[in-house]
Amino acid sequence: MTIRVLVADDHAAVRTGIVLILGGAGDMEVVGEAGDGEQAVLMARELRPDVVLMDVRMPRLDGISATRELAGVCDVLILTTFDVDEYVFGALRAGAAGFLLKNTDAEALIEAVRVVARGDGLISPGVTRRLIAAFAEQLPVRRAVGEEAAGLTPREKEVLACIGRGLSNAEIAKELDMAEATTKTHVSRVLNKLGLKSRVQAAIYYSEGA
Repeated sequence: MTIRVLVADDHAAVRTGIVLILGGAGDMEVVGEAGDGEQAVLMARELRPDVVLMDVRMPRLDGISATRELAGVCDVLILTTFDVDEYVFGALRAGAAGFLLKNTDAEALIEAVRVVARGDGLISPGVTRRLIAAFAEQLPVRRAVGEEAAGLTPREKEVLACIGRGLSNAEIAKELDMAEATTKTHVSRVLNKLGLKSRVQAAIYYSEGA
C-alpha cells in the first residue's frame, strides 16, 4: 500500500530534498507541500495523508500548534533541526506520533515514515533519555495503576503493557496472538480511554506505573 505524505516546511529547498528522498522509496507518494503551519492544517484536512512531516518553526502557525489541530486527523512526524526540551515536550503533548531530527540520513527518514504510517511511535536517537524522563515527570496523567487504567479490559491492559515495552503493532499482535488489525483497534481504545493522543504518551503513562 502506498503511504501518502504531506510535507510541511517553510523552506522550499528543504521540502524539495524531502520530496526527492521519499520519492525514491517506492512505497510513498508526496500528496502535497505546505509552506506554513496554517496551510499544513488546511491541506491535511483536505487531502487526508497517512503522515504529515511537520517542521516546528514556521510562519502563521508553528508546527506544534498545527500538530495539536490535526489530532485525530492524521499522524504527524515532527522533523526539526532543534533538539530542545520545549520542542520535544510540545510535540509529544500535542499528539505527535514521532520526533525526528533533520540530520537523520535518508534511509532512516524513510523508515521513520513507514513506522509512523503503521501506527507505531518513534523518537529520534538524538533525543536523550533525559528529555524523555523530564517529559514523563511533567505529563499530567495518573499512574497506570490508577483510576483510568481500571477502566481498561484485561486485553487492553496487556496491550498497554506491550506499548510500554516499546513493541510495535506487529510485535504486539504476535505476542498476544491476534490479528494486527485487531491490535490497532485495541491501541486506539486504550488511547481513548486514557485520554492520550499518541502511543508515545501511552508508553510514558505505563512507565510511570511500572
